[in-house]
Amino acid sequence: MSERPVVTRFAPSPTGYLHIGGARTALFNWLYARGRGGKFLLRIEDTDRARSTPEATAAIGRGMAWLGLDYDGEAVSQFARADRHAEVAREMLAKGHAYKCFASREEIAAFREAARAEGRSTLYQSPWRDADPATHPDAPYAIRLRAPREGETVIQDEVQGTVTFRNDQLDDMILLRSDGTPTYMLAVVVDDQDMGVTHVIRGDDHLNNAARQSQIYKAMGWELPVYAHIPLIHGPDGKKLSKRHGALGVEEYQAMGYPAAGMRNYLARLGWSHGDDEFFTTEQALAWFDLSGIGKSPARLDFKKLENLCGQHIAVTEDAALLQELEAFLEVTGQPALTDAQRDGMTRGMYCLKERAKTFPELIEKAAFILTDRPLQPEEKAAKSLDPVSRGILKELTPQLQNASWERNTLEELMGAFAEAQGTKFGKLAAPLRAALAGRAVTPSVFDMMLVLGRDESVARINDAAQG
Repeated sequence: MSERPVVTRFAPSPTGYLHIGGARTALFNWLYARGRGGKFLLRIEDTDRARSTPEATAAIGRGMAWLGLDYDGEAVSQFARADRHAEVAREMLAKGHAYKCFASREEIAAFREAARAEGRSTLYQSPWRDADPATHPDAPYAIRLRAPREGETVIQDEVQGTVTFRNDQLDDMILLRSDGTPTYMLAVVVDDQDMGVTHVIRGDDHLNNAARQSQIYKAMGWELPVYAHIPLIHGPDGKKLSKRHGALGVEEYQAMGYPAAGMRNYLARLGWSHGDDEFFTTEQALAWFDLSGIGKSPARLDFKKLENLCGQHIAVTEDAALLQELEAFLEVTGQPALTDAQRDGMTRGMYCLKERAKTFPELIEKAAFILTDRPLQPEEKAAKSLDPVSRGILKELTPQLQNASWERNTLEELMGAFAEAQGTKFGKLAAPLRAALAGRAVTPSVFDMMLVLGRDESVARINDAAQG
């Protein structure tokens, strides 16, 4: 193959959401092209007019946008290119690489039924392949590929290796139906050729298609793309991924609160590896990704591994970027937007919120002390720590806090000395302080909450709790 700038494509059918397997295919194509300074294209394979919907096309776009998979130029509609597909079929007919087939559906069905009954191959061999044009009736016809009957078709696949197909097991596939509409098999090849696609990276359920499609390339004298057929994703039980395994659509993962960077990292590792690296940035993935790192075995979805990676990405993401993605999560899940005050509080507190949070719901849970307003209504477990003795202690603490320098070291020293004066340890004060500051029993550190809330709000909340 000649050295051409890399061009890859993602070609989903707009019949539903962006499937997690499709998202990984898009990611692999994006990584391969972007990592080599090439182009990544999007083609919507919308020839199935009964099932293709604008809503599904929009869902695919949203899913790709969330994952950060930008594509070059405009998305191509396969249906809009039907005239071009038909033009190639007629060109193949004129060159003798295809022929007119006048067999009706009923005749083909009858042939296959008889073949099954007799135990013969149901591979249809049209009697019109070598018929004298003088015998052609004045009737509708399909255009079929004149495929080689002898020898083998060999696909050199970057993932599967050398895959050989006996030509006597491949039929003369239809290129143009009798109603003039092109078939998917023809459309894919023509679109890939016209779009300049150099590498076809797709699921291994298309491997058999590659054999037939390569015959069209050869008939037209076009250069074959590099093929890389990647194994499908299975559920944790090793069976083909389905709804029983959980979320299938990419937007569902966004709605569950996984960060996009973590999702990209996890999807990249789902069937591809770079040594023993598990956690890596998108920049590292772009530098490392290669077809040789894709395994032959199906990858298994593992939610624990996904959550672990997402937690690592949340921990290292820049605070402003994390807050922006959190707000996008609130929007897609229909939750109220942050107020200016809440946004300011989240900005101040992100340093202590993002540690050990694996998803945005967990981050929000940790931020409850920022997102709530006075007067707090403590949860049942927290309320139990606000007994009369604890309230009395908080009442004594309040005036000391009002005059303290609001820095961690000062607050830690003050609290330690106060606890000692009360004949106890700070640990005993922590529970009532958590209840006072957050209304929760489980919270970030008391000192982190006080620093994020500031002196006035902290003192006011502790005073509220002391008053009961």
